[in-house]
Amino acid sequence: MKRSGLLLAAILAITGIGALAQNAASPPPGRTSEMRIAPAEVKWPAAAAGAAGTSGVAGIQTVVLKGDPTKAGLYTLLLRLGPNIKIQAHSHRDDRVATVISGKWYFGYGKEFNEGALKELSAGSFYTERPGVNHFAMTKSEGATIQISGTGPTDTVYADPKNDPTKQQK
Repeated sequence: MKRSGLLLAAILAITGIGALAQNAASPPPGRTSEMRIAPAEVKWPAAAAGAAGTSGVAGIQTVVLKGDPTKAGLYTLLLRLGPNIKIQAHSHRDDRVATVISGKWYFGYGKEFNEGALKELSAGSFYTERPGVNHFAMTKSEGATIQISGTGPTDTVYADPKNDPTKQQK
């Protein structure tokens, strides 16, 4: 029980670091780069087709907590995914780590989406996305909020280019 409390406290502390960076590349005049924000204060944008460092799948809300995933250096993303979102196998060039903040996230490794290979990850779960290693994921009846950190610049390369939602005709 003590470990659960410490894990929850760590997740809440991590979630709060720098979320104000979403609305500005640098702090307002007179403020330092230190920022604190509670989870309820995160300013979620409208769901879209994903930002740099994401899968590009429509319906995902993305907040950049720290850094810029398109540039060299540490970045942290907060992703909120609604129910029934499916992300095909893809990889990123940078080494990334992720924590499930809320909901249930189903995550697997491989060159093709395989629902049987997904592992259910609930709040507090951790996983890695090693450079160039294909992975896939989905939500089911409940969505999930995921926090991902990596060292940019990042990219997203689909194992099968026909599954890349950013390259599909509208």
